[in-house]
This record gives sequence, structure tokens and C-alpha cells, in this order.
Amino acid sequence: MAFSMKTRREILDWIFSICLAIILSLLIRQFLFQPCQVKMSSMFPTLKENEMILVNKLEYRLHQPKRGDIVVFHSPFAKESYVKRVIGLPGEEIEIRNGVVLINGEKVEESYLTTETRGNYGPVQISLSEIFVMGDNRGNSMDSREFGPILLNSVIGKATMVYWPLKDYKTLALAS
Repeated sequence: MAFSMKTRREILDWIFSICLAIILSLLIRQFLFQPCQVKMSSMFPTLKENEMILVNKLEYRLHQPKRGDIVVFHSPFAKESYVKRVIGLPGEEIEIRNGVVLINGEKVEESYLTTETRGNYGPVQISLSEIFVMGDNRGNSMDSREFGPILLNSVIGKATMVYWPLKDYKTLALAS
């Protein structure tokens, strides 16, 4: 069966368009934005288990994380990614004393918390290549209190919005 020149051209245009769309989507996912599923309840009530979030991978190529940012990073001991909030920044000293989070001896205001931080931790000096992360659900979060500060180069990106389920859509603004 022979195709006309016009039909062949149209088929080639479709193949080119599909290939271009695939390449662009792969580049966008690799370098700009990536979907991520919240797998645990450690960020409740800010993020709920099984919500889908959009991760901005370009953000931290331009500047370092800020206190209060919600970041996605490679787990220090598993093949999965974790979602936590940045509490301590490079070069700072962090301590939890009687449930109060202190950075360089000063209390950190955490308006996003609905439960107390319990116990004591540190003091620990965060190196210039690390950040200290904690979940918002402090009683049910495996975070830097367990595995220590995380390397900046293990951060995948900044969580910017919840997009699924649609009824829970919201942007994740800096909360500090």
C-alpha cells in the first residue's frame, strides 16, 4: 500500500511532534519539575499521606534552601525520597531543649506545627554542606533527629504545590 506524499509528510510530522513532546517532558522532569508522592504522615497536617506534590528542581540551583522550606531529598539510608521541612541551615547550631527548637540559642517560631516537639536533642553544629530537616508531625517523623543533618547535594528540590487529589490543591508557601 503506497501513501501519498502528503500522507507521508503528515505521518512524519506526527512522529516528530510525539518524539519532541517525549524529549521535552523528560528534560523538564530531569531538570525543572518532578512529581512526588507523600508516602508517610510525617508532614501532617501540612501534607497528607498519598498526596501528590510538585517538586521544583531548579530552585536550589539558584540559591540554598531557606528555613521553613519543604524539601524532597534522597533518604540517607534507603532508596526512597523523604519530604521534610528545613529547620537548620548550613553553619548553624541546632538544639532541642525541653521540646523547644533553638537555633544558635534562639527559639524558632514554628506556626505550622499543631503538636509539640518533645524531648531534647543536641546541640549539634550543622556543617556548611548540610541542612537539618524535621517533619511537621514531630511525634511520628523519622528526620534529622534520627539520621542527623542531610547533605545539600542530597536535596532533589523544593515542594511547591499539592496537585492531587484536586480537592486538596494548594501552594506550599514559606511558613516561617
